[in-house]
Amino acid sequence: MKNILITLFALTLSTSAWAKDIKITVKGMVCGFCAQGITKKFKALPEVENIEVSLEKKTVLVKTKDNQDISNPIITEILTDSGYNVENIEK
Repeated sequence: MKNILITLFALTLSTSAWAKDIKITVKGMVCGFCAQGITKKFKALPEVENIEVSLEKKTVLVKTKDNQDISNPIITEILTDSGYNVENIEK
């Protein structure tokens, strides 16, 4: 039983503790072109593993690579320079 718990703990650390999901609520996204532009900007960052843009929910979900993060000021700069307003950033 002890070995099982140790294994589960190690797997939890190795699979999810280092990657970070960042949920950004964005005002001003209205079309597929908006989503495409935002995706392109974030994918250019070396820290980014995956990005999902939801026009319906007005959110951008960024998954970073292991041991990586993107600071809130950089996130805000990317989006405001692209013409959008950041309403919230959740990490």
